[in-house]
Amino acid sequence: METPDGWRPDTLAVRGGLMRSPFDETAEALYPTSGYVYSSAQEAQAAFEEKIERFVYSRYGNPTVAMLEERMRVMHGAEAAQATASGMSAVFTALGGLCAAGDRIVASRALFGSCFVIIDEVLRRWGVESTFVDGTDLDAWREALATPAAAVFFETPSNPTQELVDIAAVSELAHAAGATVVVDNVFGTPVFSRPLDHGADIVVYSTTKHIDGQGRVMGGMILGPEELVAGPIQTLLRHTGPAMSPFNAWVTLKGLETMALRVERQAATALSLAQELEADPRVLAVHHPWLESHPQAELARRQMTGGGTVVTFTLDAGQEETFAFMNALQVVDISNNLGDTKSLTTHPATTTHRRLPEEARRAAGITEGTIRLSVGLEDVDDLRADLERGFAAAFG
Repeated sequence: METPDGWRPDTLAVRGGLMRSPFDETAEALYPTSGYVYSSAQEAQAAFEEKIERFVYSRYGNPTVAMLEERMRVMHGAEAAQATASGMSAVFTALGGLCAAGDRIVASRALFGSCFVIIDEVLRRWGVESTFVDGTDLDAWREALATPAAAVFFETPSNPTQELVDIAAVSELAHAAGATVVVDNVFGTPVFSRPLDHGADIVVYSTTKHIDGQGRVMGGMILGPEELVAGPIQTLLRHTGPAMSPFNAWVTLKGLETMALRVERQAATALSLAQELEADPRVLAVHHPWLESHPQAELARRQMTGGGTVVTFTLDAGQEETFAFMNALQVVDISNNLGDTKSLTTHPATTTHRRLPEEARRAAGITEGTIRLSVGLEDVDDLRADLERGFAAAFG
C-alpha cells in the first residue's frame, strides 16, 4: 500500500492506500470474511506473537478496512488510523484509550448529545473527571487547563450552533497541561478543515457524514500519532470489538472518491441559504461559519477553507410553530442524520441534544425555535421554495 509522495488530497481520496488483489481489479476489492487461514500452526503462532505482519481476524483488521484506513491516513498526513463501527465508537474509543480512573477530561460545553453523555456520564462512572468550558473563551480554557488533564475534547464547528474553537491556541494550552487534544471534525469535514495541521493530536470522524455521505452505511475513524492510535486506542478497539465491517469500509471508500465534489457543492448552497435566512425577519439567528456576521468569522477563515454544509437557524417562534415549519417541508426530509446528499433537518432540542440539561442547551444557543439544516445536492431554488413553504406553515 505504498502511496507516492507529493499527491494532493483530491488524488489521495481516489488512489491513496490502493491494494489490488492478484486479479488487478479497477475498483477496490471487498473482502467479506471474518477470519483467515494459515499454512501451518507455526505461522499462526508467529502471527499472534506479531513476529510477522498479516491479517488474523477481522475484528483486528481486514484488507478492505485497511485500505480505507490508509487512504484517510495519507489524506490527513497522520501516522496511524483506526476505523470503527460508528462515529460515536470513534469518540468513545479515542477517549477511553487515553483516560484511566483518576484522569481528567476538559471539553467544550457545545457538544453533540452522545458526546456529552460519554464524557459526563459513562466515563465519570469509570472514575474519569470532566470539566466543561465555553469553547469560544480562551480564558476559560486557560483556567481549566491550569490543572493537569489527560485529554481535551471539542467539536469545531460545534453541533448544531457552529461555535468554533481556536485549535492552535487550545492545543498549546492543553499540551502545557499534559493533555492529548482530540477534535471531532465532522462539521469541519476533511475537505475544509485539517485539525492536525493546527496542533491537534487526534482527529475523529463519523464517516457516515460526508465521507460516505449518501445515507448508506455507518462508520467512524480515528487518526493521529502511532504511539496512541496504534497503541492504547487500538488495544481498546480490538478487545472491545467496535470494528468497521468490510462492506461498510468498501462503500465508504467509494464515497470518499467523490467527497470533495459533493461537499464543495453542498457548502456553496448552504452559504447561499444562510445569507438569505439571515435577511429574513422571521429568523432570530443564523449560524454558519462563513457568514460575515459569525462572531468568529476571522477564526473560521484562519483554520478552515470553507464553511461546511450545515446551516442552523432559530425561528422567532415556539416549538409548535417550529414543528409546523418542519412538517410542511416537501424536499427536505426530517432526520437526525447530516452530511448527506439529501437535505435533512432536525429539531436539536427534542432529538440530538435532548440529553443535555436545559441550562446547557440554552447556553449553547439551542431553543425551541432552533432548526439544524444539513444541505444536500438538490437545486438551490427548490430548497428556497421549500423553506418558504415552511415559513408559510409556521407564520401564515
